[in-house]
Amino acid sequence: MLAKVLGLTVFLLLSQSSFAATADAGISISKALQHEARTAENKKRDAARKPEQTLAFFEVTPQSTVVEVWPGSGWYTEILAPLLAEKGKLYAAHYSDKFTFLSADYMQKGRAEFKAKLASHPIYKNVTVTDFAPLADIDIAPAGSVDLVLSIRNQLYLFDGETSLKHALANFYKALKPGGVLGVVAPRLPDNMLNTDWKKTGYVPEQLWLTLAKEAGFSFEASNDMLLNPKDTADHPSGIWSLPPTMAGTEEEKARHLAIGEVNQMVLKFRKPR
Repeated sequence: MLAKVLGLTVFLLLSQSSFAATADAGISISKALQHEARTAENKKRDAARKPEQTLAFFEVTPQSTVVEVWPGSGWYTEILAPLLAEKGKLYAAHYSDKFTFLSADYMQKGRAEFKAKLASHPIYKNVTVTDFAPLADIDIAPAGSVDLVLSIRNQLYLFDGETSLKHALANFYKALKPGGVLGVVAPRLPDNMLNTDWKKTGYVPEQLWLTLAKEAGFSFEASNDMLLNPKDTADHPSGIWSLPPTMAGTEEEKARHLAIGEVNQMVLKFRKPR
């Protein structure tokens, strides 16, 4: 009888411990992908963008403090907000009026639409909107407070050459904790096009990111080929904006670009030294 009681006690203690560990862990990335706040249109792009694999590669957990740089309309915010809602923290560093490369109307419209999204569902109540402009001294989050800075599908860092990317990297470095991760997903310029006039196409040389990130103090940790698209020749009339989902161009061009799929992307992980 005593053995049975002891056995039951151990079972209950283990069960409670397991439950506590599960509760403390928060929801998984796969569960966040299925959250009701995500739009059906955005879910259609999961196969091409591989958000679960991407966030796992960058070591995002439900307990992470994350800055999403230029979240745009909130494609990744729809995933990050539910993932981080209970145990983590999300800063959305949106367009700043100090970024003069884009029109004021475009930026204001983008921020307004993003804030309307945040107001549309309670899952976004803990998202903090901050500002980001590559050449402005604006804190995207409190210094040294962030586990991850995610720059996903941003192509405007080089609007005035390397200077803006250098300033952006310094800003990211400042926000990160020692040991924090900078995760970059960006259109990759093919090596055979390095001598072309690529700065207006949206494609960026991988080596430029590697070189400038090292100069900023980051260590390069790993790359991943999961978002490479060999069909993307990077020579489209409207650059990356020719391809889905933007699809700039004539109807004939759109049909051709739809067959190519989404842009060829590099996935790079950097770390701020401890």
